[in-house]
Amino acid sequence: MSRADRLISFEQQLAQRILILDGGMGTMIQQRKLSEADYRGERFGDWPRDVKGNNDLLVLSQPQIIREIHEAYLAAGADIIETNTFNSTKVSMSDYGMESLTIELNFEAAALARRVADEFTAREPHKPRYVAGVIGPTSRTCSISPDVNNPAFRNVSFDLLVENYLESTLALIDGGADLILIETVFDTLNAKAAIFAVQEAFEQCGTTLPIMISGTITDASGRTLTGQTAEAFWNSVRHAKPISIGFNCALGGKELRPYVEELSRKADTYVSAHPNAGLPNAFGEYDETPDETAAIIKEFATSGFLNIVGGCCGTMPEHIAAIAKAVEDKAPR
Repeated sequence: MSRADRLISFEQQLAQRILILDGGMGTMIQQRKLSEADYRGERFGDWPRDVKGNNDLLVLSQPQIIREIHEAYLAAGADIIETNTFNSTKVSMSDYGMESLTIELNFEAAALARRVADEFTAREPHKPRYVAGVIGPTSRTCSISPDVNNPAFRNVSFDLLVENYLESTLALIDGGADLILIETVFDTLNAKAAIFAVQEAFEQCGTTLPIMISGTITDASGRTLTGQTAEAFWNSVRHAKPISIGFNCALGGKELRPYVEELSRKADTYVSAHPNAGLPNAFGEYDETPDETAAIIKEFATSGFLNIVGGCCGTMPEHIAAIAKAVEDKAPR
């Protein structure tokens, strides 16, 4: 199936049912308890800095692990898998001195996800699978000073973010992504840079893909880190004409509910949600069971909020399977 055919089928599927996004990538990687040597693999054995924790690097050093995670989510019922590229921008990779790898990381991550998705589609042609090329928020914020003594200071500029995002997006498209997912947005100015870059990438390569945008509500205030409410966030990015708008991370489904409901009332596009498996416990771990998560998401669907749903931190294939079952007979928003 060509990318053009996949995009037609994607919009057809969205109109007919609630689509299932995959779950937490970091959660699955953490379960492996990988060592510094595991992260390095053979290729990066002599790298001059520690690389443990650089999950995106595993696309190059341990691709079989990332393949197995994609396979597990697709087997659980996911329609859309996300590329393992949350930090694959130069500003984020600079933490490891790996800026030179960003094009390769994005391309290979998309190509790997594409291969796995196509294998599942070939097995189940009635259930086509799609690849979302992930663009994360980066490790810097364009709107807030990292120096409490100098509120005017910024450690990144809008133009630099655009350069980073453009490079990553072009590689994701080349690698075979069907969609571009700008996710975990805590600073809408970062997201605006991403939107600008993504649209520039479409112009450069002559291909326009659907854009998904997902913000993050950071606490009980109901606002993003840079102070926007759900409605303000939507109004700030609606010019991108995204295929979907939603929220992920930071909160569990129970806490995220009012903000997803607000988007479902205000947005004139599809609505997504991929919450954490509840709130973390004192050890930073997530205790919400698949059945508990699925019950919360089922109520979202019954209330008519959802078009795309999956999981973020703490969710695993068992959570995605339970969510898929819970919403399979629910009408999309």
